[in-house]
Amino acid sequence: MSAFQIIFTPTAASELARMPKELQLQILGDFRGLPQQVVGSELEDFGKLESDGHILHRFRIGDYRVYFERHPLGVLVHRIMSKNTLKDFFFRSGIKTGEDEALQENPKFWELIEVAKSSGVK
Repeated sequence: MSAFQIIFTPTAASELARMPKELQLQILGDFRGLPQQVVGSELEDFGKLESDGHILHRFRIGDYRVYFERHPLGVLVHRIMSKNTLKDFFFRSGIKTGEDEALQENPKFWELIEVAKSSGVK
């Protein structure tokens, strides 16, 4: 069995790198239990967003939302977004529903994911 990996797209790695070191350590520390949850479950404990057959999961860490999907090596992290950034996104998009439902239905969110995805991780 190969080792479980948490892979960051260049966009997600950049978002993490811009955070204060203490916050980076908190986020990475909160990932410690993630391998067992992802490998041992159907991810029902995480938020789920679907569009055109593409499935993302949301992992909340304090005021941040980590959007990821399963990957053959573990998980692929697409974005790490502040809840405040999401509130701004909702406001600018005129969205007034639940977080996962709103993102799932908004093509601009999926564009953000595709930009991160197309930046180099296969």
